[in-house]
Amino acid sequence: MLLGIFQRFDFLVFFVVALIIAITIHEFAHAWMATRLGDPTARAAGRLTLNPLSHLDPMGTILIFLVGFGWGKPVPYNPSFVRRGRFGEALVAVAGPLANILTAFIFALPGRIYLINNQALPESNIYVFLAIIVTLNIFLAAFNLIPIPPLDGSKILYLILSSFGVSHHRIIWLEQMGPMLLLLMIFADRLIGTNILFTLLEPIIALIQWFVGSSTIPF
Repeated sequence: MLLGIFQRFDFLVFFVVALIIAITIHEFAHAWMATRLGDPTARAAGRLTLNPLSHLDPMGTILIFLVGFGWGKPVPYNPSFVRRGRFGEALVAVAGPLANILTAFIFALPGRIYLINNQALPESNIYVFLAIIVTLNIFLAAFNLIPIPPLDGSKILYLILSSFGVSHHRIIWLEQMGPMLLLLMIFADRLIGTNILFTLLEPIIALIQWFVGSSTIPF
């Protein structure tokens, strides 16, 4: 299980570094896409960079070191500047998860090559570090693709709803209720004994893992 990495200090360090890498790439991709689509907000805010210090949220960073899990600082953007309307907003949103999937694919390549040549996965600490990077990028991508506000997948949902004529008022209502719904899903395991969140994540993670290949830590 992924939680098993916390039993060793070096693995915990690998986890923290890998999470910082995943968050930085994710937020940079949002900033890059928004800039490409004509919105200068992210660049003006200093977010068009791969410097982790520009993307780490203070509280999220503290929690990374305390409990091994955290989050990044959302990239600001102005929808009125983004070209192509809701489609442009969806592109900005999906850029983060896609960047994580691409990162996972690249860092999984050494393990895949080794597996092909040796019919087994390597067991060195370097492989473990690469595997943790791959795993966290897959998880971050899958989690953010869930179509619930404020996650990135919600922008894809808004695009679909608007194309079917759903009113802007209803979309705004969904955006307001989304964070509460997401929290309920996260704590559903304790409330009703059913892990709704991981039930949703499982098929998304499986699809991404199929594309990425080997070099993952079991979830």
